[in-house]
Amino acid sequence: MKKTVLVLFGGCSSEYEVSLQSAHGVLAHWNVEKYGLLTVGITREGRWLYYAGGAARLAAGDWQTDGSCVPCALQLDRGRGTLLLLDGSGRALPFDAAFPVFHGKNGEDGTIQGALELAGVPVVGCGVLSSALCMDKDRAHALAGLTGVRTPKSAVFSAAGPAIAETAEALGFPLFVKPVRAGSSFGISRVESPQALDAAVEEAFRYDSRVILEEAVPGFEVGCAVLGNPGRGQLTVGAVDEIELSGGVFSFDEKYTLKTAAIHCPARIPAETAVRVQAAARAVYAALDCRVFARVDFFLTPAGEIVFNEVNTIPGLTAHSRFPSMMQAVGLDFSTLLERLLELGVEP
Repeated sequence: MKKTVLVLFGGCSSEYEVSLQSAHGVLAHWNVEKYGLLTVGITREGRWLYYAGGAARLAAGDWQTDGSCVPCALQLDRGRGTLLLLDGSGRALPFDAAFPVFHGKNGEDGTIQGALELAGVPVVGCGVLSSALCMDKDRAHALAGLTGVRTPKSAVFSAAGPAIAETAEALGFPLFVKPVRAGSSFGISRVESPQALDAAVEEAFRYDSRVILEEAVPGFEVGCAVLGNPGRGQLTVGAVDEIELSGGVFSFDEKYTLKTAAIHCPARIPAETAVRVQAAARAVYAALDCRVFARVDFFLTPAGEIVFNEVNTIPGLTAHSRFPSMMQAVGLDFSTLLERLLELGVEP
């Protein structure tokens, strides 16, 4: 029988609009002959709405205004896989798996995955542990380092104080100040001198209760898309891509507008270096318990050293996002990629 997948989008995070764009990409390439589809949007305020309006409204951003939304809730009884409509009809819509298409906190950090796993629903993507670990820069770095990949020198703080300035001097300037748990470069500052440190720390604390000071690794950022479930067949890796920056930070605006930055796919690096990046991506992906798909990001130094940066467990899923572009470069077009994601997440 054809299996039905619940696609979840939106969410109460700073990356709400990006989630709509990714959900639009997913719905626009959905194979309705192979998989049934239920769609739920979560508003900025956290309301769950069953949505039957299709992809077009998501692209416009006004999906809540076309009369196709019904309040709903996930039934948490284990093994049921049921969406309850709260419109007085008593209807319950069954589904076989769920595909969270969120970015950032309250979606990519294990929270939604926890509710789904509590209900016994297969998740198309990383599970609770992996999602939480990858969102936490400190713990992700610690585990990635166990694979033999170098990680940036860093220190974590839970409160402002003189120890931060002392640590910054020891790390040396320039350095980065980041929230430990945040996405899309929110709250991240490149600090060139001690005079700018306090403001950067204050900004990072706006997004999380812990901040991390991190050395500025020379070179540029590269990324690698990974597809598959470790231990259940060979992992597929995409072409390595490269971020070319004109400034010091790949900010939220730059990630989604590319006003001054550029992304090169494949990266402008020697073939043997790309192979080493792909091998490192596989190792980190497995070490952080990733499954189905994720994008693993590194720095590549002028000396050719690979330094771990982070893992995005739900990378952008528009037709022009980095993850699909990397897979396109190795022969997986967006529709084929989406079907592969569903096969990995839905099938036992």
